[in-house]
Amino acid sequence: MKQWAVVFFEQEASVRIGLALGNQVMDVSAVVADVCGQADADPRFHCFEHWSDCLARFQRLAFSGSASLDGLRLLPPLHPFGSMYCAGANYRSHVLEMARVNQQEPDEDPKLSGQKPWHFIKPSRVCAVGHEAVVRRPALSQRVDWEAELAVIIGKKAERVSLDEALRFVAGYACANDFSARDLSRRPQVQPGSPFRFDWLAHKCFTGSSPVGPSLVPASLVPDPQALGIRLSVNGQIKQDANTSDMIFSVAEQISQLSSVLTLYPGDVVLTGTPAGVGSATQTFLQAGDRVCVDIDGLGVLTTTMT
Repeated sequence: MKQWAVVFFEQEASVRIGLALGNQVMDVSAVVADVCGQADADPRFHCFEHWSDCLARFQRLAFSGSASLDGLRLLPPLHPFGSMYCAGANYRSHVLEMARVNQQEPDEDPKLSGQKPWHFIKPSRVCAVGHEAVVRRPALSQRVDWEAELAVIIGKKAERVSLDEALRFVAGYACANDFSARDLSRRPQVQPGSPFRFDWLAHKCFTGSSPVGPSLVPASLVPDPQALGIRLSVNGQIKQDANTSDMIFSVAEQISQLSSVLTLYPGDVVLTGTPAGVGSATQTFLQAGDRVCVDIDGLGVLTTTMT
């Protein structure tokens, strides 16, 4: 069987789960209901809680998709009420880029100084949207930026997992975009140097700020998450073009560190950082009507339109 993926979509006012191969989709919502012992208005809740069993059933199915993905409203492939953990400054190229923009000497490699990965949190219910979503720019922002990222969807409860075991807790991978309202990141009425100067909520957590999709590619079909080409274009013009090998902290390192601080649950998402090429570097920001595409090797293309 060729590479397939799991999609979540809306049909006749209900959430459905499908297996996608090319442009065809096979509805497997009944399979999920059978595995979980109950049908649900939103089967994503139980699908992630029983991910290993659902995946085993998916792998045994003979693909017989007859419906087209065209016209379906795809939903982000994650738990609708889960958490999104977003890595900060995790590509070497991006760290160097932002040092040049700020006319500063680049920071020392954090690994060499014994630092650990760090993340901020987004609520998926508000921020996560699916493929072909239309995202409204925040009313007070004129500087909305793009950030192509590899999304890692957690497949089972993770607490204090070791580096060697970390990838066993991954359900799959997807494309993501961490939109950022750069001009809302600091509160102008607060003095520079104050710990209350920064506003991560307005900067990162506006509605629709984290498109994820178009599908979830099972982890077993991604041999090495640290060897994926990652690109982003705006209206067809390439802005970011890198490889996940440039991450400072790997996917496994991020999962291990996060799980040492808190419990990761099935359907949670880790956004793993963005490479060089963000709009801030050239003072170029998104305008109404812009189409932004994130393309990661083997994971498809995630498209978003700004309005």
